Amino acid sequence: MVSLQTLRSSRALSVAVSYLPRLNSVLNVIAKYRLDEFMHGQPGARRLGLLLLPYRLAWIFSSQASTHKNVRLRKAMEELGPIYIKFGQLLSTRRDFLDIELADELQSLQDNVPPFSSPSIHQLIEESLGVTAESIFSSLDSEPFACASIAQVYRATLHTGEEVVIKVVRPGIEEVVSADIKLLKWIASLIEARTDLGKKLHPVEIVNDYEKIIHDELDLLSEAANTSQLKRNFENSPALYVPKVYWDYCSKRIMVMERIHGIPVADVDALNAQNTDLKKLAETGVDIFFTQVFDHNFFHADMHPGNIFVSQETPENPKYIAIDCAIIGSLTKDDQEYLAKNLLALFRREYRKVAELHVSCGWVPRDTKIHEFESAIRSVCEPIFEKPLKEISFANLLIQLFRTASRFDMEVQPSLVLLQKTLLNVEGLGRQLYPDLDLWTTALPYLENWNKRRLNPFTLLGRIQENIPNWIDQLPQLPQLFIDAATESKQLGEINASLKSQQKQIMQNTQRQNRKFRFLGTALVAAAAFSLIPGLHEAMINLPLATVSLALAGVYLLCFRR
Repeated sequence: MVSLQTLRSSRALSVAVSYLPRLNSVLNVIAKYRLDEFMHGQPGARRLGLLLLPYRLAWIFSSQASTHKNVRLRKAMEELGPIYIKFGQLLSTRRDFLDIELADELQSLQDNVPPFSSPSIHQLIEESLGVTAESIFSSLDSEPFACASIAQVYRATLHTGEEVVIKVVRPGIEEVVSADIKLLKWIASLIEARTDLGKKLHPVEIVNDYEKIIHDELDLLSEAANTSQLKRNFENSPALYVPKVYWDYCSKRIMVMERIHGIPVADVDALNAQNTDLKKLAETGVDIFFTQVFDHNFFHADMHPGNIFVSQETPENPKYIAIDCAIIGSLTKDDQEYLAKNLLALFRREYRKVAELHVSCGWVPRDTKIHEFESAIRSVCEPIFEKPLKEISFANLLIQLFRTASRFDMEVQPSLVLLQKTLLNVEGLGRQLYPDLDLWTTALPYLENWNKRRLNPFTLLGRIQENIPNWIDQLPQLPQLFIDAATESKQLGEINASLKSQQKQIMQNTQRQNRKFRFLGTALVAAAAFSLIPGLHEAMINLPLATVSLALAGVYLLCFRR
């Protein structure tokens, strides 16, 4: 008989064979950069070493061994290509589990990809939109001005004179993504099953989240819809501008969008040259983040410096410009409310309330001991709060909090991971612009105002008013609902009565059986006495029939009647 372990091994082997060409490339890169060092002390490390031995021989004189293992991992992901680069960037957001230095190294992954030249932009437009490029654009650059792993971007001008950019998905990228995702899932399942880090990090869950994100990035109609929504949320806002989408020229593989003119947010020298108020710019970025999360519940979750620009107008009252809205985050109403309450409680050092909120919102199990969780939170937060507020990283405090909660079996929601990543970007960017940025001073008044608005009687009345049309729509259905409820109640009553009757019958049958056993036991005892006690047999024979009958009737009544 084939064992379960043998079946699992053969299944894993067959999966590995199906990915052999790509797996061979991955193993070669792992050997080149000595990445098996991350497995030292883990179950299966020796097996991996034997598997890598032929590849290690090819790289025996490699100079990579002298560099730090975190740097080697980052270089390996860059060499493996765009899918692994983006996966490494996503992995860097799990600072609640990863070493901080490793997370920083992965976050610095650069997405430098050479452009594709075939098919041409003219061919792609005709294939995707069914019309020639000349019928839409008066001018169109044949070479891209920006290239990334998923898409590249061209400058163009519409016949109406409006300057636009055309974003196109790389040909064949879907097949590459699909193959690499399958391989990543297989590798992640092995790591999760066979290493301690895997059990904590949940790499399979991370790959599944990554799969959703990467497929959203492949669909430019989804990105266009996100861009339009974000633009509508900040319509006429002095803080953020989002470029216009030209829907008539969009498809799953092509998006045409207004061309923006601004200064890259990381170009501090250029910002200083136009006398930009950097303190206000940094604080505005924090305000935009909290507005997106708590007012709109729709936040740009890829706010790295490459996607953020600053308008050249009104430098004394600077305005952001956001592009690349492929990755958008949102929270459930409950998570949104509990997150705000958690942050407020943290600001006020109300650690017991933080612990209770984690339990009540289901982030940690219901049976968590509140006093133990509270003590763990206090031990993390108190040393941090001893520093001046401007030196405290708000994002890192949240990471430490999530890391502590993970010891109490906290289930990290994908939306919270995106939020954490976005907050890291916002805070890092803000302090790059203005090193003395005190995010706490900026955030606390916002959260307090949000809480006041939430509890305001007029806000509550507004919510009731929003629901009134739904209630009115349901009014005609109420009589039938009452009838259905009454019918169901009657049926339940009948079912309960039937169950009670059946239960009573079962109890009576059980009692009858018990009495039979008692009668049988009595009979056996009598039979034993009849045969063993000297003279009893003769005495019984000489008893009158009426006496014997009466005795038997008494035993029957004792055993079979109440």
